[in-house]
Amino acid sequence: MALATFIHEGRSIDYTPGSDVAAGAVVVQGELVGIAKLDIKANTLGALAVAGVFDIAKATGGGTAITAGAFVHWDSTNSIATTADGGGANKRIGKAVAAAATTDATVRVRLSQ
Repeated sequence: MALATFIHEGRSIDYTPGSDVAAGAVVVQGELVGIAKLDIKANTLGALAVAGVFDIAKATGGGTAITAGAFVHWDSTNSIATTADGGGANKRIGKAVAAAATTDATVRVRLSQ
């Protein structure tokens, strides 16, 4: 008996939201974070990307620069990417693949769980 059966590459996962999800929305499910590439209507099967490279919103101003290679977390309270794990409240979404200055409104992140 097989201990595991291959399903698919895993770059995206099925997701059925309880309310509408807009394209580009970051969705946190426990420790799993995905990004909706397309709009998903409530109670309709859609997909979340869990791999790939995305430009994700971040704060601007002093202390908000992110270096290439830094771990990036999702601050769902403020809907921004950050390097702070918030004591475990902010879930890791991946690593920055390019530096983002304090004046940059986004950071380029390679998703990884």
